[in-house]
Amino acid sequence: MRRFLRPGHDPVRERLKRDLFQFNKTVEHGFPHQPSALGYSPFLRLMAIGTRSGAIKLYGAPGVEFMGLHEENNTVMQIHFIPDQCQLVTLLDDNSLHLWSLKQHGGASELREENRFTLKGPPGSPPSATQVTAVLPHSSREVLYLGTESGNIFVVELPSFRVLEDRTITPEAVLQRIPEDNCNRRSCELVEALREHPKNPDQILIGYSRALIVLWDLQNNKAIHHFLGSQQLENLYWQRDGSKFISCHYDGSYSQWPVSSDNRQSEPLENTVPYGPFPCKAISKIYWQTTKNGLPYIIFQGGMPRASYGDRHSISVIHGSQQTAFDFTSRVIDFFIIFSSDPAAEFDDPSALVVLAEEELVVIDLKSAGWPAVHPPYLASLHCSAITCSHHVSNIPLKLWERIISAGSKQNIHYSSMPWPIDGGTNIAPDPPQRDLLLTGHEDGTVRFWDASGVCLHLLYKLSTVRVFLTDADPNDNMNTLGEDEWPPLRKVGTFDPYSDDPRLGIQKIYLCKYSGYLAVAGTAGQVLVMELNDEDAEHVVDHAEADLLQDQEGYRWKGHEKLKTRDGPVRFEAGFQPFVLVQCQPPAVVTSLALHSEWKLVAFGTSHGFGLFDHQQKRLVFVKCTLHPSDQLALEGPLSRVKSLKKSLRQSFRRIRRSRVSSRKRRGGGGNASEVQEANAKFDQDALQEMELAPVQRKIEARSAEDSFTGFVRTLYFADTFLRDSSRHCPSLWAGTNGGTVYAFCLRVPPAERRMDEPVRAEQAKEIQLMHRAPVVGILVLDGRSTPLPEPLEVAHDLSKSPDMQGSHQLLVVSEEQFKVFTLPKVSSKLKLKLTALEGCRVRKVTVANFGSCKTDDYSENDLAVLTNLGDIQIISLPFLKLQIRYPCIRKEDVSGIASCVFTKYGQGFYLISPSEFERFSLSTKWLVEPRCIVDMPEVTSNNHVHNKSGTENAARKSSPGDCGEDERKSGRLMEHALLNDEKVLKEIQSTLEGGR
Repeated sequence: MRRFLRPGHDPVRERLKRDLFQFNKTVEHGFPHQPSALGYSPFLRLMAIGTRSGAIKLYGAPGVEFMGLHEENNTVMQIHFIPDQCQLVTLLDDNSLHLWSLKQHGGASELREENRFTLKGPPGSPPSATQVTAVLPHSSREVLYLGTESGNIFVVELPSFRVLEDRTITPEAVLQRIPEDNCNRRSCELVEALREHPKNPDQILIGYSRALIVLWDLQNNKAIHHFLGSQQLENLYWQRDGSKFISCHYDGSYSQWPVSSDNRQSEPLENTVPYGPFPCKAISKIYWQTTKNGLPYIIFQGGMPRASYGDRHSISVIHGSQQTAFDFTSRVIDFFIIFSSDPAAEFDDPSALVVLAEEELVVIDLKSAGWPAVHPPYLASLHCSAITCSHHVSNIPLKLWERIISAGSKQNIHYSSMPWPIDGGTNIAPDPPQRDLLLTGHEDGTVRFWDASGVCLHLLYKLSTVRVFLTDADPNDNMNTLGEDEWPPLRKVGTFDPYSDDPRLGIQKIYLCKYSGYLAVAGTAGQVLVMELNDEDAEHVVDHAEADLLQDQEGYRWKGHEKLKTRDGPVRFEAGFQPFVLVQCQPPAVVTSLALHSEWKLVAFGTSHGFGLFDHQQKRLVFVKCTLHPSDQLALEGPLSRVKSLKKSLRQSFRRIRRSRVSSRKRRGGGGNASEVQEANAKFDQDALQEMELAPVQRKIEARSAEDSFTGFVRTLYFADTFLRDSSRHCPSLWAGTNGGTVYAFCLRVPPAERRMDEPVRAEQAKEIQLMHRAPVVGILVLDGRSTPLPEPLEVAHDLSKSPDMQGSHQLLVVSEEQFKVFTLPKVSSKLKLKLTALEGCRVRKVTVANFGSCKTDDYSENDLAVLTNLGDIQIISLPFLKLQIRYPCIRKEDVSGIASCVFTKYGQGFYLISPSEFERFSLSTKWLVEPRCIVDMPEVTSNNHVHNKSGTENAARKSSPGDCGEDERKSGRLMEHALLNDEKVLKEIQSTLEGGR
């Protein structure tokens, strides 16, 4: 039978691969990119956010998340939850309406699109006739009221989206009941707001842009009251008892209007310009919340003085004599208030203000003194400063985890202790099997520690490296301090701050040892900081050392930025990771690679000029190695001058092409007229450009010139205890791989623990390997005698890994951008290779060793290579035989930043940036899968809901029967009539009406 099987096909292995590997994109961490709309359901206690790309995301209690995507990818303009239902309606910028439902499937809830609809006018009507500007889901749960630019209000049936044309509220019908001297046809153009009466569902408040406000009787289809303001209307809000409503206006004012029973024009009780008397910005939204102590909360967006504060994004809260204008660093999209939703409650009693800004979500505790912010458990603003690098650490020991949380809790003392107020739904996902950390480095010199164990990416601790250096900003400055007489009373809130004091502070590489608590951080200006965890605040001097990577070279001059200036004397650090030594590379180029060995107390670092080794226990430089090629001038110009160099090299390339073309024609002696020459030149340039575009995909492995730029760029560093000199003795070693395909190996002599402080660490170069094709080296790995990757430092000492096999022969795996190659050690003879570029037409961008466990049994797991290519594909390659196991498309090949930001975990998961503020999480393993799994049960509607008679299809609001969320429970008229006649309250109401009629 074997001869009938195609080469390499093993049925047993194929079955095992299905048990090991499976690709899933599981959850998006962080803050939605470009949010555009906000909605909230007090009934479900769920919040919804819509984006410009057509995504809609629902959030409740931590771990409760849902996501939907409109097929049109249009901007979500408005989100409205259907009262007392697991349904919501979205309005897009193409004027389409979409009905979404939360339904249970397979034991968990899912968000599904049920229906879609676009309001259409009569033939020949302008688009404004049906352009929806305001949406009101009625409490009957049967209809939507749609206000338009033309002033018409259409009534649409749910869930069918059928237009009930006989119930349309036209401007002409509205004007019939209003005196002509008060308004004209233009007064009823553009519906700004629709609000249902809080006590009488038969009445709705209609607000038109030109300040006309009408109270409309739905049952009798007539206007029963009208109000005329003096300024353009922005929004409306009913007070809880329905006796008054608030209007806010374009001039920065708001008015309070009484509602009486007669149909005459009312004057406002109060007209207030909070930040007058000078011209102010519009107040676009307002809340008036009643409290038990009698003093209302007045909360509104905007209203700032135009001249001095016109560029501020603010929301003001006024409660008696207390007033604060919360100042946000990005544009406010929308906000809502969480207050008592019990219909029987007499007062609103607001508890929290929830603000969706363009770059972050901010929640303010209105119950606590001073109105502090609430620490969010999700929707973290990952990009509060731009992310520059990432580092993932799996399976954190409990002691280190608790110490990091303790350090973070000391930083969060200014946050409110209020529980997270958006707590709808139930998280039914299993608890994370281990504690995982995701560390992000940022442009402002900070490192953030995120709990990446589960669905919610939660900030545990923030580390700042700024205190070590002298910058323009004083770290002790408090941006939130206000003078007593300052007006308006602005207060900065939120964490989003895109501006860096100095771009040289940017973090480029991070390495954390989870067993010892040592952390190494490297930056843009060649700074390498080694830190250790301290549970208390401390003040100490940070030791300095310089590593001159050009010490053996002459004639080179660095043209880039200067190094950062350091502080003299002791520096005070908060509890947490505190730096104790700084290594400054010279020239101060970007640190491109970093490795830390906490057992040997060594840290290795590399730049575009070379690499070095530092003993952080003795605080002594062990050695430096310059990798710069004599012709590599670009490495000395710094990042700011590379654009000029690129343009210059492109110009030179085209000049060489043209010169060679002209010289070849001269040798042929070819004549021809000018037009033929121009045509030939144009064709040649087009062919050359096509060839350049196709080159990365089509090229085979070929030798590169040693004079190519950045050949000395150090791409990877690796510590290993292996056989480097002979096969009888193993020793510590350091390996370095460069952009020019060179691998350097140094033999290290580390003194034993009892003499560690007395004797220096010594290093001697033992090997130098030059790959023939000179492709950049992106990974180095040593396999022990069992072909297993060597364990991490201190992993064996903590009984978390088997001791490496030092009896059999070791193997060296060198991963370049174009191939994988296995060498035997210590002879370094080629044993095996896989030419990835020649076969697949792609290049390796990221590579790591991942452990894959079987989903069928706990007894089997294996180590494989997880590889990300420049085409966005992820490939899993077996060890040690380098056989391609499976390939998955993951990232679009055009998404260069997403590919560059990808980081793999030790157990077959990964993260990459899908926007500046969001990580996409994916899994390659069948066993390790972190994804939302939650359920939203339909709460019972309280019997206090309004019961009212309706004409036509708009029946009385009824008590929902339990069942699946979002199911259509509409009954026939006969059944509803039967239900109403069995309701005692309805019967009493009918009886009293009849007696009154007599």
